[in-house]
Amino acid sequence: MEQLALVDFQPLVQKRKREAQGQILIGDALTVLGTLPRETFRCCVTSPPYWGLRDYGIPNQIGAEASLNEFIGKLVAVFREVRRVLTEDGTLWLNIGDCYTSGNRTWRAIDKKNPARAMSYRPPTPDGLKPKDLIGVPWRIAFALQDDGWYLRSDIIWNKPNCMPESVKDRPTRAHEYLFLFSKSERYHYDYKAVREPSAGRLRNRRTVWSVHTEAYPGAHFATFPAGLIEPCILAGSDPGDNILDPFFGSGTVGVASSRHGRDYLGVELNQEYASLASRRLGVPVSKIRSNL
Repeated sequence: MEQLALVDFQPLVQKRKREAQGQILIGDALTVLGTLPRETFRCCVTSPPYWGLRDYGIPNQIGAEASLNEFIGKLVAVFREVRRVLTEDGTLWLNIGDCYTSGNRTWRAIDKKNPARAMSYRPPTPDGLKPKDLIGVPWRIAFALQDDGWYLRSDIIWNKPNCMPESVKDRPTRAHEYLFLFSKSERYHYDYKAVREPSAGRLRNRRTVWSVHTEAYPGAHFATFPAGLIEPCILAGSDPGDNILDPFFGSGTVGVASSRHGRDYLGVELNQEYASLASRRLGVPVSKIRSNL
C-alpha cells in the first residue's frame, strides 16, 4: 500500500494575530485526513455529498454507493478521522439532507438548470423500505456517528425561505435540511454569547431553527453551502486564530466564512474542478498530498 507523508500543516497550527490563512488539498477525504496531525482543528463544519442525488463523475465518490449502509459506513470512517484531528474540546457541525427511495428507477433525466442532477444510475430501494418512502438519511447518519463515539448534542433545522419548488402533489414541498452538532468530548468549546439572537429587544440563547436563504455561486453547478449557515457554527465552535476543517470543501464557502472571522482553514476536495473554483474564489493555491514513493 502506498505510504503517504504527513501534510505540513504547521504554518496554520500556531495561533497569532494576523490575516487568516487557508489551504486546499485535493484528494479523497479519508486518505487526506489520515495524513494530518491529530488534535489540529478546533472545529469542523461540512456538508458531504448526499446519497444518490448527484453524479459528479468522480471514481469512488461518496454518495454513489449501491447501498445506503455502504454510504453511511464511508461517512462514519471519514468522521472517525475528523474526530482524531479535532482538539479534545472540538466540535463537528454536519449538514445533511434527506431523500426518497427511487422506486427502483435506474436513471434520472438531465436538468438544464442543474446538470449534476442527471444520473445514469439510481441506488436500489434499501432493505425494509418501500417505493416513495422518505429514507431518513440524516438521522441514520447521526445515530451511526453517535454509536461510533461522537456526542450528539443538537439537531438544528435549516429552514430555507427560498427553497426549490417541487412538482409533487401528494406531500408538502421540502423546505428544510438538518444541521447536527456533535462534540468529541463531554465538555467542549461552545461560545453561546457569540451566537445569541435578538428577541423583543434583547439577546437570547440561539434556538434550533435557523432561517437561512440558499445561495448560488457563479460557476458552481451544484448547491453551495450558504455562509449564513456556516458562520454561527464557526463563531460558536472556535476562537479567532483557531483552525477550521472542511473535508468536503466544494466551492469553499467554509473558507470564506473562516477568513471573514479570523480563523485559519483547511479544505479537502476530491473534484479538481471544484477545488480550482474554490482556489480562484479564495486566492489560495491547491496542493496535492505528497507520497513517500
